[in-house]
Amino acid sequence: MPKVIKASASLAETLVAWQKVHGRHHLPWQNTRDPYRVWLSEIMLQQTQVSTVLTYYDKFLENFPTVADLAAAPQDKVMGLWSGLGYYSRARNLHQCAKDVVSRFGGSFPNTAEDLITLPGIGRSTAAAVASFCFSERVAIMDGNVKRVLTRVWGFADDLSVGKNEKALWQMAQEALPTRHLQSDMPRYSQAIMDLGATVCLPRKPRCAECPVQTQCKAFERGEPEKFPVKTRKLKRSSEVLWLMLAQNAQGEVWLEKRPATGIWASLYSLPVFESEEALQAALSSSLQKAQASGAGTLKWEVLPAFKHVLTHKDLHCHVVKFKVAKGSPVPSEGAWWSEKNWTSLGLPQPVRHLLSSSL
Repeated sequence: MPKVIKASASLAETLVAWQKVHGRHHLPWQNTRDPYRVWLSEIMLQQTQVSTVLTYYDKFLENFPTVADLAAAPQDKVMGLWSGLGYYSRARNLHQCAKDVVSRFGGSFPNTAEDLITLPGIGRSTAAAVASFCFSERVAIMDGNVKRVLTRVWGFADDLSVGKNEKALWQMAQEALPTRHLQSDMPRYSQAIMDLGATVCLPRKPRCAECPVQTQCKAFERGEPEKFPVKTRKLKRSSEVLWLMLAQNAQGEVWLEKRPATGIWASLYSLPVFESEEALQAALSSSLQKAQASGAGTLKWEVLPAFKHVLTHKDLHCHVVKFKVAKGSPVPSEGAWWSEKNWTSLGLPQPVRHLLSSSL
């Protein structure tokens, strides 16, 4: 069993006092108890920098001012507005979550972490964030910033890739929460520990001299803060080769198809994707025959430079064949021709969007 270290009783009070003076107060999702806005920011901030999220957050609120507006929106519009933010399963879950809030809870987010976690795309930490920020529930969040702060303060050296160790840290985090003035202190404490991890207790070169809990920090005392948190299990990376068909007609439109609801780039619009060069060549041969039979003329095609796109767990090695036809629709896949005016608003994978922007 991992060793449970008794948390300092003054940790919460110290962080609450620090946040009032030194914490972040300028972000648009702060200083609000609107669960829709807090939830939206929490989903967007997963594995994404604040600077990137700001523009998307404003854009979403402009298009979907309420959770009911988001629930009623077509999926293509939601995916289009999300395009470029990455991790597109978040957008699909976001849309479904909004629908569930409307259908199951009458358009109002539930006020407990226990109920929030039953919604699509909301895990334990996100549920706790919404519940603590909006409803002052005494429940612990545990994102990457929080894990780093707490493991350093307590010198928690057990491997967090082991489930029982992470469970022990959750329990310690719960016990360290404020016990008084919860209406005001609970939201501020949650914000404080996130702010501390984001601005002071950094993964590399932490600013220990500026830390309000330096005197309580076991990692600082040992002179090795960067050794925490401990997580030995490495993500297993894989790779995949994709062949993309970039078809363009005489009007400059490109052929795009909607991807299946599962798998790579699920529910996004994309160039036709093939698993091998042979499969793409067979498709090109079919297209050529159709073009000649219809009098559309000879296909003009070229191979564009290959590129690699890095995902969290996988490297995509993308090869692209571009071709043009005089007229007609010779592309052997279900889809449609899209003008630049229209495809720019679609939900496109980042590498496809970049390819279209640079190659047309």
